[in-house]
Amino acid sequence: MIDVVALGEVMLRFDPGEGRIRTARTFQVWEGGGEYNVVRGLRRCFGLRTAVVTALADNAVGRLVEDLILQGGVDTSLIRWVHDDGIGRTARNGLNFVERGYGIRGALGVSDRAHTAVSQLRKGDVDWDVVFSAGVRWFHTGGIFAGLSDTTVDAADEAMAAARRHGVTVSYDPNYRPSLWAGRGGAEAAREVDLRLARHADVVVGALGLAGTYPGQTRIGDDEVADALAEVAGLLPEVKVLATTLRDVPSAGVNDWSSAAWSSETGFVTGPRMPGLQVLDRIGSGDGFAAGLIHGLLDGAGLERALAYGTAHGALTMTTPGDVSMASLAEVEALIAGGSAHVRR
Repeated sequence: MIDVVALGEVMLRFDPGEGRIRTARTFQVWEGGGEYNVVRGLRRCFGLRTAVVTALADNAVGRLVEDLILQGGVDTSLIRWVHDDGIGRTARNGLNFVERGYGIRGALGVSDRAHTAVSQLRKGDVDWDVVFSAGVRWFHTGGIFAGLSDTTVDAADEAMAAARRHGVTVSYDPNYRPSLWAGRGGAEAAREVDLRLARHADVVVGALGLAGTYPGQTRIGDDEVADALAEVAGLLPEVKVLATTLRDVPSAGVNDWSSAAWSSETGFVTGPRMPGLQVLDRIGSGDGFAAGLIHGLLDGAGLERALAYGTAHGALTMTTPGDVSMASLAEVEALIAGGSAHVRR
């Protein structure tokens, strides 16, 4: 039985380490993708049984992505395999080249993901009633998957509605990517899609992405977060929990890291504050936060404790390379309890 299912794209990430993409001679490869990273963290750190619904072109690259997913312990039985025509004319697998950044040079992502197999996923391609009738407890998707194409919006809508119909808790992360919406209506179109899909959600992660009239419209100061979440709650009257990470970026290698949330039961609450957090690779930290938050909520720990799980797990995700978490539950709990970076022998 699967505890948590995610719907999203899984790409092959090419990492030049401390170097630059444009001068690299070698890359390390990882798997990664906004929605997938959440269930990967829930499996490897928190021990939940998870699966990903995605689509891959059936070739050696797709099978490499599958092998990486298997190494992460995520169930692959719901992957939709698409015929490979030999050159990727009809369907291909997504690639993501990512620099970690250093000091004044920020992280850089160069994605190569147009016309991928998963971007062609349509309403009706997955029998969600079968998926959710097997005891699934939680379903997660987000704005990255929805932004891949016009058909993925309807596929996400169908999946979220089916999850609600089966009594499965639903989470959604707006996760706006400008490159996905260029030439397709931009931030305004992304906002319209996010509001359409978030209305199906019980929990919205990255909820500040829904504040304002379009994603990234204004920078929200720490003293404005409570009002911004209240504004989002007014747009989504059925939502139970809104959560967000809070990050200031003095440099690529040092971030001030925290979180906040709102629920109808608790009102506005804040998570642990981690100023001056040393960062090796920030990519995937928001997904790490989402995984910790979901773990806490599924475990009945209460919103403040769930925020602490999310904040600590997201912080630890930034201490290792790649999109996905390498943290253990013991490390997360030690950090919540005020643990240090002293050598453990």
